[in-house]
Amino acid sequence: MEKLYTLKEAKKLLGVTTRTIQRWDKAGKIRVVRTIGGRRRIPESEIKRILGLKEEKVVVGYARVSSTTQKDDLERQKQLIHSYAKDKGYGNIQILSDVGSGINENRKSFLKLLDMVTSKKVSKVIIAYKDRLTRFGFETLRKFFQVFGTEIEVINNEEKTPNEELVEDLITIVSHFAGKLYGLRSHKYKEVVEGVKQLVSG
Repeated sequence: MEKLYTLKEAKKLLGVTTRTIQRWDKAGKIRVVRTIGGRRRIPESEIKRILGLKEEKVVVGYARVSSTTQKDDLERQKQLIHSYAKDKGYGNIQILSDVGSGINENRKSFLKLLDMVTSKKVSKVIIAYKDRLTRFGFETLRKFFQVFGTEIEVINNEEKTPNEELVEDLITIVSHFAGKLYGLRSHKYKEVVEGVKQLVSG
């Protein structure tokens, strides 16, 4: 969460009076957060903006595969992101990656990315495909990131038919829960997933 300052703290940092901050608030010149009790609090980002202190933001690439057998694909995603960022002139970027299901919200690097975004440290997130970031709720996540000043750039915006999306979602859900039940390396897991794939593609 962003640090919030009281009016007393904010006026010392800004070198102005309490009445000046109140006037700025009424004129819309400063963003003020109200507490449950109705008291004004000034976000740290507003203090920095008024003082002319630029916040350094980074561009982050995010790559993901579902299992360790797909590490070659993980490397391809990273290379694709690096090439894209270079072509766009983004300079050095940080790449985070996970091996795990797209419906698992406890991915280590995904949680790190969320923390960086909500701390307003990220200007852009680059992904190879929408479903690499999340299997469900992509547009909701995009809007959530925008609140913190972060844009998501998708390299491959391939359009899929509703039927193709439904099939992929079904396989993802079955794979996720079969992995929890039987283990990703077990014969039973492979049997269940292959059986579903054959069923929906038949």
